[in-house]
Amino acid sequence: MLPIAILLFSFTLNICAQNLPYGFPDTDRTKISINQGWKFHLGDPNAKNYSVDLDDSKWETINVPHTLKLTSLTLDGLQDEKTQLVFHREVGWYRKNLKVENSNKKVFLEFEGAHQITDLWVNGKHVGQHAVGGYTPFHFDITNYVNKGSDNQITLLVDNRRNEMVPPDPGPFDYVKFSGLYRDVYLVETNPIHVTFNWETLNSGVNITTPTIDVVNKNAVISVKTAVKNETSASTTCKLLTRVIDKDGLVVLRLSEEANIWPGQEYQFNQIGSLEDNVHFWGVDSPYLYRVNSVVIVNGKEVDFVENRIGLRKFELDPIRGFVLNGKPIELLGANRHQQYPYLGDALPNALHYKDMVQFKEYGWNIMRTAHYPQDDALIDACDELGILVYEEAPTWISISDEGLWWDNLETSARTMVRNHRNHPSIVMWGAGVNHRGYVPRVHNTIKQEDPIRLTASQGARWTGWQTSGLTDINANMLYGPFLWDRSEPIFAMEGERGAHAVAPFKNDPLMVGLISWTAHAYYTFHPRHPKANNKIDRTRSGMMTIFRDPRPYLEWYKSELLEEPFINIKEEWVPDTKELTVYSNASEVELSLNGQLIEKIKPSNDTIYKGLDHAPFHFKNIKFKSGKLTAKGIFPDGKTIETTKQTPGKPYAIELNLDSKDRQFIADGNDILVAYATVVDKNGTPVHNTNHLIKFSVKGDASVIGDDININANPMFTEYGMAPALIRAGNTTGTISVTAKCKGLKSATSSVSLIANNNNEVVKNAKAIYDFKTERVDLGAPDQLLQFGWQPWYGTDNADNTYGFKAFNGVKAKITKGSSDGVVRWLGEMNVIGKYGFAYGEGIIAIDDKGVNLVFENLPKGTYKLTTWHHAPSSNSDSMDPNRDKLKSVTIHKLPYEKDIVISSEALVGEKSINGKVTEGKEMQWETPGVSIIEFTANGSTPVTINFNGKGNKGVWLNAFELSEWK
Repeated sequence: MLPIAILLFSFTLNICAQNLPYGFPDTDRTKISINQGWKFHLGDPNAKNYSVDLDDSKWETINVPHTLKLTSLTLDGLQDEKTQLVFHREVGWYRKNLKVENSNKKVFLEFEGAHQITDLWVNGKHVGQHAVGGYTPFHFDITNYVNKGSDNQITLLVDNRRNEMVPPDPGPFDYVKFSGLYRDVYLVETNPIHVTFNWETLNSGVNITTPTIDVVNKNAVISVKTAVKNETSASTTCKLLTRVIDKDGLVVLRLSEEANIWPGQEYQFNQIGSLEDNVHFWGVDSPYLYRVNSVVIVNGKEVDFVENRIGLRKFELDPIRGFVLNGKPIELLGANRHQQYPYLGDALPNALHYKDMVQFKEYGWNIMRTAHYPQDDALIDACDELGILVYEEAPTWISISDEGLWWDNLETSARTMVRNHRNHPSIVMWGAGVNHRGYVPRVHNTIKQEDPIRLTASQGARWTGWQTSGLTDINANMLYGPFLWDRSEPIFAMEGERGAHAVAPFKNDPLMVGLISWTAHAYYTFHPRHPKANNKIDRTRSGMMTIFRDPRPYLEWYKSELLEEPFINIKEEWVPDTKELTVYSNASEVELSLNGQLIEKIKPSNDTIYKGLDHAPFHFKNIKFKSGKLTAKGIFPDGKTIETTKQTPGKPYAIELNLDSKDRQFIADGNDILVAYATVVDKNGTPVHNTNHLIKFSVKGDASVIGDDININANPMFTEYGMAPALIRAGNTTGTISVTAKCKGLKSATSSVSLIANNNNEVVKNAKAIYDFKTERVDLGAPDQLLQFGWQPWYGTDNADNTYGFKAFNGVKAKITKGSSDGVVRWLGEMNVIGKYGFAYGEGIIAIDDKGVNLVFENLPKGTYKLTTWHHAPSSNSDSMDPNRDKLKSVTIHKLPYEKDIVISSEALVGEKSINGKVTEGKEMQWETPGVSIIEFTANGSTPVTINFNGKGNKGVWLNAFELSEWK
């Protein structure tokens, strides 16, 4: 069994700050998107286009992400090979002027990815070349090449020509490796003392792990390793402040370490801490994310910071239960995903990566494999946010080179992939093999050196010999058709078929831990034998959805099986010659009616191919077609029903237009893309699927139809399943965009969407507040109380003036005072109550006074505070092993009568001036929560604040412990 902890990284934020208990670090780091306004020229690899005085005014102006050229759905009619000898095997020149402020800061250009070899010149001087591959990030240090305080000329040569030393070349491969500067580009400036990029070395950047995740007792240990480099000429003492922040912006863990860093040294801080209270775990149904904010401080000044997101989760591969997440076995069901998109190739804006994962969740899928290469940061961010597990792999397919440099580049790609995405909670597996070929020792060992925690997978296939897991952790095969398996270890289909019959065996057998079907979307390929290899309008292959992300009809079954809400769907269209119908539903029975007349009422299919499913399809056979309205009614065990209908379509009459803006915004950045879907319908609005129309799209406002002005078969667009799609590209101006779809003989349709302002160039806009409040926990009790870590003791005695001086709040004091002169306050030592924080609520004070007891705070600075108090009447759990058991012979405080309901009141309370609280009792609180009350109050900075605790009778009031915190 392989226990697995957790982690997570996200994008780095660069944000402004205030020197307050809440706010953002105010450092020298900035990270600015420079996606807009590049000049582009295609071809001429040997030209000297890096010359500073080159006239590029006639070059095309483009925005990133960018492909060297748009591609038709027929791959431009080219009959290339699977080695891709010709298609997109070109170079692109990109030029841009950048203003760099005059400062002593370090200056970097950061690239999320470019196909596939990139050379950089700054002000005519060659800075360097990245020749590892096109699927992983890289950066250049341009500090010594820029002219501070003025414009600087940046030139890139992005070379996508075939290169036998750069995986996945030399090929073959069953997908198209597209081209261009196709992922985001940033200008990053930092203090000379700064956190390094994750991918620089084995120990660079930020590496967050969780050595302990306890989902039973709800606690977690978080380890943060942060590399800081000193690029000054003097040794410098640096402090690293790391804060773990919850969704509300509250700091829940604060770690601090100081070190002296030599000139030129990259020093790794190692910090570790734990969370014990209100811990939230990350899962596929509850993807809770914390932030880890790391600040470098020199001489009291915040000079640099980065921020990552983490999710607290634990997973393991159990030989009996299969894949276990947070203590519960789950079946891994999802799809493979290529990053390709129609016309754009690989050059997707971030919004389309996110939308792909939104669709995964809509079908109940919980895992995605990045076939067959590392994919965009935005995609992994989306999986973190939505709760989708990820299997990510290095860029290979079937061929293995015998060239040493090829292997070096594959290893570097694998290392960079892990370093870049190691802090993401969604990633649970790394591909450590070559597709079809099984495990690769060098890749497995490389990945395990970088990340000992996650699982590695083997990627075997029957065509190249039966594989086991071998060196890797998971026996991950391509399961198409029959397979050999001796059940000595779990098996996992990292590729396989799709639909109900394919999923059933996996749900029926816990040792078949999951199926990642091939493939989510149709994709581009030069495979010569697939069914559409010679199609004249669309050569894309496979896909549970079209390449435009339109779901194919059988896909709806997943909603009935994997989602909890009631669901029903009729798969087929109700058209002449239909003799069988399939209904997908999670109901126990389905009634099928035609024009109000019952045809049949049946239960789900009991065919053995569906054994293991919770909700097999409903098959209605030998149906006589009659035009009209078909109704399927799902009947649930509790008597509730749900219905869906299908109408016999009439003649095509009109177009319905949908702009897919759900769960996203449309950004005026010159490159965001929205998908428009135009559906042909009859007079009643029924979709007419069997049509062959060409639909023309047009736009009013600052946007355009991709492919509108070039011959790539994009506009007008043909229909599939009665629907024609188009890609709408945003301009740079906010406002309303109107899209119109027209076709001769059909009523046209118009739909509108708003373009909103682009704030991506100001990374500060993505910042979230940090509330780093002072807080102190105080445990009240007699001198024999047992103190626990993280709490401060308040040792009190009967009939004395008991005052406590705070440690975190300088000069602030607390007093316990009687409500009246007739009151009695007794202090009790440890009574051995079992339970979390039993040491705190197993002793304390009990006050008997008809006016209650007061907790008085003196010298509190002006502001708002939160006070948490514990109220428990302890009973002793002492036995012969207790060294304090003899005190029970004389101490009787715990036997005094006490209130079970209390009232907490003060004129300083925010809102209502009193609240009700509960008092618990007993000696065993292992599975119960003690009486806890939380109030907010204000202090004016001059007069003491008095909080009164009282009962409704004249019995004792227990106060065991409290926590005082600054508050919002």
